[in-house]
Amino acid sequence: MKVLLFSRYGLLGASSRVRSYQYLPYLKAHGIDVTVVPLLNDGYVKALYSGKAKPLFSIFGSYMRRLGNILNSRSFDLVWIEKELFPWLPAWMEMILSRVGIPYIVDYDDAIFHRYDMNPHGVVRALLGNKIDKIMRNANVVVAGNMYLANYAIRSGAKRVESIPTVIDLDRYSIKDRANASGFNVGWIGSPVTAKYLNLIKPAIVQFYKEGNSSLSLVGLGQFKLDELPINIIPWSEETEVANIHNFDVGIMPLPDSPWERGKCGYKLIQYMACGKPIIASPVGVNSEIVEHGVNGFLAGSRKEWLEALTVLRDDHGLRKKMGAAGRKMVEEKYCIQVTAPKILSIMKDNYN
Repeated sequence: MKVLLFSRYGLLGASSRVRSYQYLPYLKAHGIDVTVVPLLNDGYVKALYSGKAKPLFSIFGSYMRRLGNILNSRSFDLVWIEKELFPWLPAWMEMILSRVGIPYIVDYDDAIFHRYDMNPHGVVRALLGNKIDKIMRNANVVVAGNMYLANYAIRSGAKRVESIPTVIDLDRYSIKDRANASGFNVGWIGSPVTAKYLNLIKPAIVQFYKEGNSSLSLVGLGQFKLDELPINIIPWSEETEVANIHNFDVGIMPLPDSPWERGKCGYKLIQYMACGKPIIASPVGVNSEIVEHGVNGFLAGSRKEWLEALTVLRDDHGLRKKMGAAGRKMVEEKYCIQVTAPKILSIMKDNYN
């Protein structure tokens, strides 16, 4: 079986890496030959994270290359699309694929439809407000990273909707106890694009760290200041991310309660749990499903709740270990490719002409 994967990014793009690329070895071992054609290369991702604008001619070139790949799609048995073929353009190509009988699966790990239907510019809402609905309706299968996205697909009239969370590979993640470590290390992993969410808990973090014997480690962040308090900013790489999480005592994920954030898939929480770390997260979207309050971590909405959760975990190593074990068990049962890869394989085989 030959599959053409239209991913959004190269390996540096987290969504492409975890929603599709990590499945490729498994699919290959089961007779699925996947050809990958990313829209935007690693240079684009680096520019995005550094805050630099990518030259328009480079983006135009990426769109033209994708058009050429689409024209070659008839030689494949199935097309696998990450989100959409052409961002900020109508769903013409997806509609053409459907009309000429080329089956496609489309995957979502973000509420990308809100970039269009809630756009502040009326012309964007008018031209693209129902774009993702059309893509979903014409797809053979919509794969959604959480129920917020799945429910949107159902409302759009999608033929088949499968909810498959964003997951990790258990073979890459292990548990490391920090019982003998000095100090309490609060950790966060993400990108410069999502670092703004840390400001939501800034008052709680400042108050917590003034009590002493604690540190803050931020993996994948650019420059960030927290009222002159010391922060350990660590460059991200795929090779070192697990080792960096091992040095956390707790992993955090603050989020505002807004439509875009309700569509997020809680990947960093799953990474923390895979390393046996307790978690603290805002009760937004899928976070409320991943965090079993008092079992594998805490849900915290207010400054008081964040401060209480941090303090309790700092002062009780036994509780941290117990919650970490519960989180790891959840990952092994639900949030790993060892569980989800057979589901992806089954979806593809179901749509093999």
